[in-house]
Amino acid sequence: MAARNIPEINAGSMADIAFLLLIFFLVTTTMDIDTGITRKLPPPVEDDMDIDVKERNIFKVLINSADRLLVEGKAGNIGNLKEQTKEFIMNPYNRDDLPEKKLETINFLGDVWVSKGIVSLKNDRGTSYNMYIQIQDELTQAFKELRDDLSLNYFGVKFDNLVDDAKRDAIKKAIPMAISEAEPKDVGGK
Repeated sequence: MAARNIPEINAGSMADIAFLLLIFFLVTTTMDIDTGITRKLPPPVEDDMDIDVKERNIFKVLINSADRLLVEGKAGNIGNLKEQTKEFIMNPYNRDDLPEKKLETINFLGDVWVSKGIVSLKNDRGTSYNMYIQIQDELTQAFKELRDDLSLNYFGVKFDNLVDDAKRDAIKKAIPMAISEAEPKDVGGK
């Protein structure tokens, strides 16, 4: 009896097919992108350098480990924080208890009063991430609205809609995002 030949499978193109499938899945798969808080970190401060900021130029916002808000040493409310921040930064009536302003000449804007105000944000290590983000959002929104108002006043469009980088830089210079974040403290204020 003659032996029967078993037909062979041509596997030469299997590698090509596997490679094409791999490319297909890489191209069609979407990856989740983590987003965070966009904040430009200041350059490192040298140890021997002493920064002198007047007390009136600091807007103190504290969050304790029980997620309670303290604004300028008094119990605060998230719903009022944005408006309090805007009033502090702009100091519209030149009050002595609000930050100083300096007159600067800025391209596209001319002579503009620029606030020396800084928002100081501190929290305990026990502060919830949710509360921290809510406070960050309110503070950021305050600066965004101030920039929008100035941009609408000078250029007729909101800050985010400015296409000219020089005009965007002028608005940023007139209303700098001055938020200082201190290292969180241990629960109990240690």
